[in-house]
Amino acid sequence: MTPAPLADRLRDPSGPLFFPVTAYGPGGSLDLDVYRTHVRRGVAAGAAAVFACCGTGEFHALLPEEFEACVRAAVEAADGRVPVVAGAGYGTALAVRYARLAADAGADGLLAMPPYLVLAGQEGLLRHYREIAAATALPVVVYQRDNAVFTPRTVVELARTDGVIGLKDGLGDLDLMQRVVSAVRTEAPGDFLYFNGLPTAEQTQLAYRALGITLYSSAVFCFAPEIALAFHRALETGDLPTAHRLLDGFYRPFVELRAQGRGYAVSLVKAGVRLRGLDVGEVRPPLHEPAEDHVKQLAQLIERGYALLEEDA
Repeated sequence: MTPAPLADRLRDPSGPLFFPVTAYGPGGSLDLDVYRTHVRRGVAAGAAAVFACCGTGEFHALLPEEFEACVRAAVEAADGRVPVVAGAGYGTALAVRYARLAADAGADGLLAMPPYLVLAGQEGLLRHYREIAAATALPVVVYQRDNAVFTPRTVVELARTDGVIGLKDGLGDLDLMQRVVSAVRTEAPGDFLYFNGLPTAEQTQLAYRALGITLYSSAVFCFAPEIALAFHRALETGDLPTAHRLLDGFYRPFVELRAQGRGYAVSLVKAGVRLRGLDVGEVRPPLHEPAEDHVKQLAQLIERGYALLEEDA
């Protein structure tokens, strides 16, 4: 566990937020050695934080003991250089259990994902996340998407909740996010954090920055860290020509390829990691592997992305 408070370490990140894939061996069991290598490489490449066992890391497919082992391995691989945030989800009782497992494994914080299946009202959602926050001393980032969509009033209450430090948005409703940011700013002023959590967040990050939201997750960092770092640097320095060149030549085509299959936000990323030389295995069901032609297109797109970096150099 890193000594500095998580919020302080995330507020001004030096690089993208890294959401590693979970590595499986040929028989489908965890391969923690490969997973540690994947995390170590990401940290060495310039990740500002490791978000272990979250959406890209197939949280849904992990048994509790596998989850704890992966989080512990991520903590070991990060070795205090950057914070490690672990996913937690399902119903309230299981989410609390995962939160405690993450704490035992040495995580620095939690990403609280939507509850399983149910469409709950705002009162129930608020209670759910407050129970997760109260379960451990770990700071919590709440993930808005799918069946966990919050009114500005609920986010104000979350911001007032001990242990809740931020909101990650995977919905993409910019009008709602503007109202959320405004409500929290006026009714619960402080250092509440906001994250763009849409798949391939780089594609929408210019719009989110206009709302004052500078933090974002980067799945591309898993397999093309230099491209992700170049885009992050372009945003931080106001280098719009570079940002636009990468959006037009790499990110938009990647998003269009990702849209060719369900679950590609995970399986295509994992294919990208394998293409770059690290065998992290296939995805677990109910996800499926990308079509062979799509993997070939991904390989060509990665080459194009790196060629764009050479042009900039």
